[in-house]
Amino acid sequence: MPPSIHFEQREGVAHVTLHYPKRFNAMSRAMWRQLRSCFESIQCSADVRCVLISGSGAHFCAGGDISEYTGFRFQEDSLRDFHENDVWGALSAMLACDVPMVAQITGNCMGAGVEIASCCDIRLSAESAQFGAPIAKLGFPMAPREAALVSQQVGMVTARQMLLEAAVFSAPEMLQRGFLSRVVADVDLPTLARATVQRISQLAPQAARLNKQTFRALNWPLELVNKAQTATKEIADHDPLKNLLDSAYTYADSAEQREGITAFLEKRAPRF
Repeated sequence: MPPSIHFEQREGVAHVTLHYPKRFNAMSRAMWRQLRSCFESIQCSADVRCVLISGSGAHFCAGGDISEYTGFRFQEDSLRDFHENDVWGALSAMLACDVPMVAQITGNCMGAGVEIASCCDIRLSAESAQFGAPIAKLGFPMAPREAALVSQQVGMVTARQMLLEAAVFSAPEMLQRGFLSRVVADVDLPTLARATVQRISQLAPQAARLNKQTFRALNWPLELVNKAQTATKEIADHDPLKNLLDSAYTYADSAEQREGITAFLEKRAPRF
């Protein structure tokens, strides 16, 4: 079965599953596009009261599908299109969704996994899960909008460690740093997740949607970054990332990125 986003709705709960088990549910370009469509559909459905997002098998999401990277990361236009349309299109659809979202996190939660989890309202984790964004080893930075999202959710200190020293953190550490809502023994996580989404789905759905709209309004710096994609002059004039975004992807043909990705695919240490 090709990599995909599985979607199933049962008793008011939308179950969204990242499915690419042979690569620890790494996100392919097609999966990013499917994720966007999925959450745009959920936002329009009055029947969905809660979303549970998880990974297939033992992992949440190990990052991006690096096997695809040589096809688009070395040209600035295609690199920009990937981050601004595929990735941010999906993440912004999640951020714009008024339905409460619960992340059920197991195994690896790296890079794209941290970004997806950052869009969720409640993050439940298995004790053995690990978190990070070690893309410095691949020779490229996190895209500006994605870095803004992650920094806001994990905290600037943690984001700097993840991106500048490729630090990887345990679930108990991420709970202590305020990113996770709860951490439980691996065997107890499915039960906790089911109980959480059931509890949410039994509460007033209109109140939940209004609360999420309020939370979005309170998150004004990220909201400006998100809305800037609409290219309205009012928002664009106040977008703190606007100038940065103009040159954010000029590193596409850099020797560092080529070496980092090539080394990963060749299963060797990079030589920067």
